Amino acid sequence: MSGYVLAIDQGTTSTRAIVFDGKMKVAGVGQKEFTQHYPKPGWVEHDPEEIWSSVLVTVRKAIEAAGITAKDIAALGITNQRETVVVWDRETGKPIHNAIVWQDRRTASYCEKLKRQDLEKLFTRRTGLLLDPYFSGTKLSWLLSNVRGARARASKGELCFGTIDTFLIWRLTGGKNFVTDATNASRTLMYNIGANEWDDELLDILRVPSTMLPEVKDCAADFGVTDPSLFDAEIPILGVAGDQQAATIGQACFERGMMKSTYGTGCFALLNTGADMVRSKNRLLTTIAYRLNGETTYALEGSIFIAGAAVQWLRDGLRAIQRASDSGELAAKADPLQEVYLVPAFTGLGAPYWDPDARGAIFGLTRNSGPEEIVRAALEAVCYQSRDLLDAMHKDWRSGSGQNTVLRVDGGMVASDWTMQRLADLLDAPVDRPTILETTALGAAWLAGSRAGVWPDREGFAKAWARDRRFEPNMDDKTRNTKLKGWKNAVKRTLTAG
Repeated sequence: MSGYVLAIDQGTTSTRAIVFDGKMKVAGVGQKEFTQHYPKPGWVEHDPEEIWSSVLVTVRKAIEAAGITAKDIAALGITNQRETVVVWDRETGKPIHNAIVWQDRRTASYCEKLKRQDLEKLFTRRTGLLLDPYFSGTKLSWLLSNVRGARARASKGELCFGTIDTFLIWRLTGGKNFVTDATNASRTLMYNIGANEWDDELLDILRVPSTMLPEVKDCAADFGVTDPSLFDAEIPILGVAGDQQAATIGQACFERGMMKSTYGTGCFALLNTGADMVRSKNRLLTTIAYRLNGETTYALEGSIFIAGAAVQWLRDGLRAIQRASDSGELAAKADPLQEVYLVPAFTGLGAPYWDPDARGAIFGLTRNSGPEEIVRAALEAVCYQSRDLLDAMHKDWRSGSGQNTVLRVDGGMVASDWTMQRLADLLDAPVDRPTILETTALGAAWLAGSRAGVWPDREGFAKAWARDRRFEPNMDDKTRNTKLKGWKNAVKRTLTAG
């Protein structure tokens, strides 16, 4: 059988399809951006039909670029933006509303209402998550309450709910398969990560009928086959994982204590805690890292909502740079005597602060401040937030603390040497950049390829991981501590409770 594996990486701002060959090297790529909709301040939506269209276009481009046909592909893996919600008609497959994106904050008041009812501890104990608009459950509840007739139709079994993976599998299989995987399910506020099943009590609180929910499978499993009319051949769908879990797998973080951080639209750090479901005391999330052969591996996760999105803002909003790749070069020219801080709370602050009402702010501007200082502040903000997550993880899981922390990084921002060096400096820890930066897609591809028997097993895949460069910290303690103190002060002044 051919060793070609196709990965669909459905992200927040674009969709990519990548064909990997039998040696796990990129053979063909297709990518397409799609529209971001902002109906109200703090609201973010996507058109599910545009996402679906982007998947078809990019898959066909990737197959063509690889110089193969769909018949040469042994398996398909899917990875996706997590927590984004789609509800569609079970008969027609048509969405009843735009997808509500993970960044969306419209359910902040509903989350506060649930907290006032003293329900957050229950949700956290069952799901490992906090009551925040970030997660899928309150978004789904909003759709059922605000789309005309939706709740009644859902009660009759006429509507399906899914994160993006579920919606794509439904479409790819011609409506034959209504499924998700354990990692995506674990981000919904409705899935009991200890029992590995949908939680009826939480569903009742959120007023969500269980008939709307997909079947939950392992990350490497039989998710169906694509309709042959789409790509001129059936392709088995054998791997699914939410984007951050897929990146963890793609970085071969299979051992307890291994840690990765992905710098895409947002930034997400995961620490593998093995079979231990570590309960955070520092406002981190307990989540499923992956589930293979019925065995669940857990992780501590810290979520930063704005990372690469801040660079997009510099480019498209401020027009301070023409290309995202210009940011590191401009930051390097900033005046070292000016300490400018950007707190990028454009859609609230994530871990470990969890303040959905906070909004972005810049501190330390002087008459001499210019684009260089603001660009540097945007890049440093990602590094400071990463330090916040690392500190919280060390407090929660002391066996993973100390000077032995090595952070494996991936995502678009890690191509910037300046940013990665500053990250190592502010973390006071080595940062490893892999040779293959498409680790999210690679993780999904490995799940599918290993399931199909054409790619190596877990141990073989881990041995194949290769480092492009290690960034060692070289900032002195006094400078680092001064900068970290300034960051803490900036965040304190930004928090709505502060």
